[in-house]
Parts: sequence; C-alpha cells; structure tokens
Amino acid sequence: MLSRRLVNTFGRKNLGQQIRKLSIHEYRSAELLRQYGIGTPKGSAASSAEEAYQVAKGLGAESSDLVVKAQALTGGRGKGHFDTGLQSGVHMISSSEEAKDLAEKMVGHKLITKQSGANGKLVSAVYIVERVNAKHEAYLSILMDRQTKKPLIICSSEGGMNIEDVAHNNPDAIKKFYVTPSEGLTKETAAEVAKNLGFSKEAEADAADAVLKLYKIFNEKDATQIEINPLSEVTGQDTKVMCMDAKFGFDDNASFRQQEVYSWRDLSQEDPDEVIAKNSDLNFVKLQGNIGCLVNGAGLAMATMDVIKLYGGDPANFLDCGGGATPETIETAFKLILSNSKVDAIFVNIFGGIVRCDYVAQGLVAATKNLDVNVPIVARLQGTNLEMGKRIIKESGLKIYGFDELDPAAEKVVQLAGK
Repeated sequence: MLSRRLVNTFGRKNLGQQIRKLSIHEYRSAELLRQYGIGTPKGSAASSAEEAYQVAKGLGAESSDLVVKAQALTGGRGKGHFDTGLQSGVHMISSSEEAKDLAEKMVGHKLITKQSGANGKLVSAVYIVERVNAKHEAYLSILMDRQTKKPLIICSSEGGMNIEDVAHNNPDAIKKFYVTPSEGLTKETAAEVAKNLGFSKEAEADAADAVLKLYKIFNEKDATQIEINPLSEVTGQDTKVMCMDAKFGFDDNASFRQQEVYSWRDLSQEDPDEVIAKNSDLNFVKLQGNIGCLVNGAGLAMATMDVIKLYGGDPANFLDCGGGATPETIETAFKLILSNSKVDAIFVNIFGGIVRCDYVAQGLVAATKNLDVNVPIVARLQGTNLEMGKRIIKESGLKIYGFDELDPAAEKVVQLAGK
C-alpha cells in the first residue's frame, strides 16, 4: 500500500529503488533450482580472474564451449556495456584464458543496462556455465496476484526475449493459470501449463515436473516472484527441460524463516544509504526534490510531502523514523538526508505519540552540531514532552525555525529552500 501511494503521489520515475523484497544472483538461483532437482546447466561462480580460470578449466573449457555471465541484479545484461568499454555482460568462450580475461574486465566494474540506469550495477562475480543446445525456448513465471490473492502462473511458448515484447506483438501466446492456495498446484494444472510451452510431446512430462517443483520453491521459500526465461527444451542432457536463466524475489517479512536464502543477499547491489536506513529501522526512499523530510509515521510522511507540494516545494526524500526514534536514529536520519547534495532545507515534522518530542529535539540538536548542518531547518513538533522538546531547541542557540502547525511550517520551509 505504501509504495502504491508513493507512486500515485509522485510518479514512478521519481521514486528511489528501495528494496521491498530480496533478489538474488543468477548463480544463487541455479543453486536453489538444483536443491529441488530442477534441471539447470552445470556451472559455478567466480569472484576473481584466477577463480574464473579454475572454474572454466574444471568445466572443460578447452574441449567445449562455455558461457560467462556477469552477476549483477539488473535485466538486459546481454545488451549492456561496462564502464571499462567491454560490450555485453554475456560472452561465449572456448578457453580458460578467455574466462580469466573476461573476469578481469567484469568483476568489480559497473555494468550499464536499460534497467540499471546510467550509474550501472556493480558486478560482484561471474557465473560460468556449460553451453547447452536449446531445441525450443519458452517463458514461465510464478507470482502473487494481489487482486485475486492467489498465486498466478504465466507462461508463453515464446521465450528468450522480453516478455513485454511478446505481450505487445503476440498476446495470444501468453497464458495464465491461477492456483488456489488451499489446493495447491495440481498435476493436472501443471500438465496444462506444460502443454502451452510449445515443447515436443516427449518433453511435456519433464516440463510439468519442473513446473510442480518451481511452485514448490515458490511456496516453501516464501517467494514473491519466480521468473524463468528461457525455460528450454534441450538436447544431449539427462533431462529434456532446463531452466537456462532464473530471477527470484523473496518476501522480506519471511526473512526470519528463510535464513539460507537471506544469507545470499548481496549488499553491493543495493543503495548504500538505504542499507544504512534499514539497519537503523528507518524507512527511506530517495526522491528528486530539494527539501529533506524527517517524519514519524507513513501517513504523516505522505501528508507532509503533499503539503510541501501544495506550497510549491519538492520533497527530496521519504523518511519515516517510526515510533522507536532515538537521538541516535535521528542523527542517522540527518546523515541520510544530507548525503543528497541537492538538499537546500530540512523539514522535521514529528507527532510525539510513541516517540517523545524531547528525544527528537535532542537528536535534532546533536545532529545539527555534529554534522555541521548549514542548511535551514524547520521543526514542527506536537505531542509527548512537547514543551521539553521546545526548550531543548531554544536553549541550543541553533537557528532552527519552530512551528506548532503544519501549514505555516511547510510554507516556511518551501520559502527557505527557494532562496
């Protein structure tokens, strides 16, 4: 609900890419697939050029072709380019030396794709796999449909390409199957899904088995999304069907019972500021404006940003410090706000119900002094220990503009930010 409201208020393009669910690298997804007995090409990850050489050698690079894939959490890797000038994050190789050379140019460098934005994504490893001959490529995904509150399986006989292009050019190729949670995915439905993948009759049984096992992962691992593109009918392998590439997402609310999966989290793929915020129990999303916001409560935060917009201003962030704010978390919040060089003023809007106004005031004064804040601050405090909070701010001698009401406070911060 919160993210939807943010989108409705400010537009999807203005939102930061806050992590609401865990995504894992392709090689981790392959590891999970193997745990469930689902076919996937043989391969291993390497985090250095020397490791890549050894992995490629172990896979028989000198006698058969292999594929080197950059590991970064972004789509369109094959069509991307590196900050080193190297084109594409997916390469065919036929020797261990080639694997070593590519790893040197990929690991530790940024891969820029259509999805990553201009800053790109850091490549933390390469995944080296055997090349498998695909007879036919299909698409399959499992996700939770919010409207029906049921798992939804989407499949297409056209895979190995953007599913959005398939939906635009040939919508009839996409089929949907809903699963009743209490009943689970039946063998009959799995067989029906398999029939719509465009595989040969000989491969349909293996495909149905793969669909059942993928749903088992979805259910048992608290996944929010499983996307296999392509799911391929292959030749010369023990199984007739293989997952050639996989994208997984997992529910953050289930992290306490999915410890193995969450141990695979790669912090290098996430915004450093948002990692800090999450570790401090702060809800933080970067926006495009120049007025930093520090608020407690999601509803109040939305109202604060709305009223800033009403008076002609533009919020630089969404930052909810929640009900457990302390002077330490307030200072952390200020650090996050000030990490944005575009911020020209800060608006602190706190309703002290659970959180105390004197705690907020202590944190506000400490942060202003310790961080040498040189942008104007407007503070509107209401609630528990309000008078004590006001006194702390007044006795600090700092130039902090205090207000009791929201509208005049918002009008003032917009005025200060515009100077």
